[in-house]
Amino acid sequence: MAKLKIGVIDLVSKGPTKTMWARIMHANLASIMPTVVATWCEQEGHDVQMICYTGFEDLGKELPRDVDVVFICSFTQSALLAYALSNYFRKKGAVTVLGGPHARCYPDDAVLYFDYVLGFTHKSTIMQVLDNCVSQKDMGKYITEKKQPSNLPGVEARWKFIEPTLKKAPFIKGVPMIGSLGCPYTCAFCIDSTVPYQSLDFESMKNDLRFLLTKFKRPLVVWHDPNFGIKFNETLDAISSVAHPKSFRFIAESSLSILTEEHLAAFQQNGFEAMLPGIESWYDLGNKSRTSHFAGEEKMNRISEHVNMVFKYIPYVQTNFVLGLDCDEGSEPFELTKRFVDKSPAAFPGYSLLSAFGEAAPLNLGYQRENRVLPFPFMFLNNHLAMNIKPKNYEWIDFYDKVIDLTCYTFSNKAIYNRFMATRGFTTKWMNVMRAVSSEGYGRIKFFRQVRQHLIEDQNFRDYFEGESTQLPSFYTDIIKNTLGYWWQWLPKGAIAHDQNAYLHKTLKKVA
Repeated sequence: MAKLKIGVIDLVSKGPTKTMWARIMHANLASIMPTVVATWCEQEGHDVQMICYTGFEDLGKELPRDVDVVFICSFTQSALLAYALSNYFRKKGAVTVLGGPHARCYPDDAVLYFDYVLGFTHKSTIMQVLDNCVSQKDMGKYITEKKQPSNLPGVEARWKFIEPTLKKAPFIKGVPMIGSLGCPYTCAFCIDSTVPYQSLDFESMKNDLRFLLTKFKRPLVVWHDPNFGIKFNETLDAISSVAHPKSFRFIAESSLSILTEEHLAAFQQNGFEAMLPGIESWYDLGNKSRTSHFAGEEKMNRISEHVNMVFKYIPYVQTNFVLGLDCDEGSEPFELTKRFVDKSPAAFPGYSLLSAFGEAAPLNLGYQRENRVLPFPFMFLNNHLAMNIKPKNYEWIDFYDKVIDLTCYTFSNKAIYNRFMATRGFTTKWMNVMRAVSSEGYGRIKFFRQVRQHLIEDQNFRDYFEGESTQLPSFYTDIIKNTLGYWWQWLPKGAIAHDQNAYLHKTLKKVA
């Protein structure tokens, strides 16, 4: 194989940004697979340049130069920037490859703009692309393996690609690690619901942690596992065998069913400082919170008690909710969440609007069959800028009234003060206040109010939300132009639009 010049781009941001949240946190949101791909390519003798785009760099100056192949990792919200960059590099003669969540969710759209689109990716997948490194003139090729890889290069092997991104983080510097792939749960709304669970090698985990102790006095590790700690004893034994208790600081996403008091004591002893459990709904999706037999107020009370117990051991907890689920109706779901905010004041609630990301989850087929999925451009599909599913039990204005009311309640002066007083430690208090007053709190309230106002005043805007028109309101087109800035001119023709029912159409073809 000829020696190639390869670029790897991790798109954390969908365009230039100056928000305080992005400045402090975006470098900590870097993905793992771009550094894995960069390492695999370098191991095969290729020259590799990698950047993580956080939104604060001058992207034009940072991009890899004179490359033969460019790998781009993108979530759906940054897909339009990825498409523009692919067009830019293809015009310069480079072969472009897309990986990451967007490639898995919207492969049929992505192949229109990339030479190769990758689903589950092994080292052999990357070698297959590099062995056949030619541009695809009409339509790109989609390549995926049957399952996730069984092993990945460790932190030490990837360090030369991890370290430059960490240097961009001004205060918090979290090293991304992963100990498992897939998920043992079968929640129909989740991208991992059909991916078999597998833990990665525990000896490799130990080696990674030992290596980090040579780089930091007390490393901060952010676990990217969809559900951390499923193999609880083996995982905690691996961590505790490396160094004395609290040699590390850990952040993990784990289900409440894992967060028993016994487990929490072990987490605390081993330096876990933040947990992000999913609550999702007061009426459904209770398997991960051990509340499948409870609903409504009883479920809220039980989970509130559980979350308050978690705070005895873990100083920072973000509780994740999905708004607009089909099981929700009327004011009660929102009022129960407000009561939860009062009963568990230390928890930081993370709210997501119900969204369907292409082929991400089996549940999306049902939404598409019911013709409820709206063709919002990819840039708005980040769980809060747009809800691309028509709610089953709410009219749009009523729904936004309730979302605005709940968000205002959650980030009112009173709630911010109560959260500040209920948490311990300067970092935790500061983080909660910053998130509340930045784009995540106040910023969303402002945006939701703008959407609501347009729904009332602009019939064309309302028709788009009702699925009666496919003409994208200028409100959204202007945001795309402003967000992409210079890269707007490189966005391929037609890239703003996509077939929101492509998953259904492909499924029907297979049946036929």
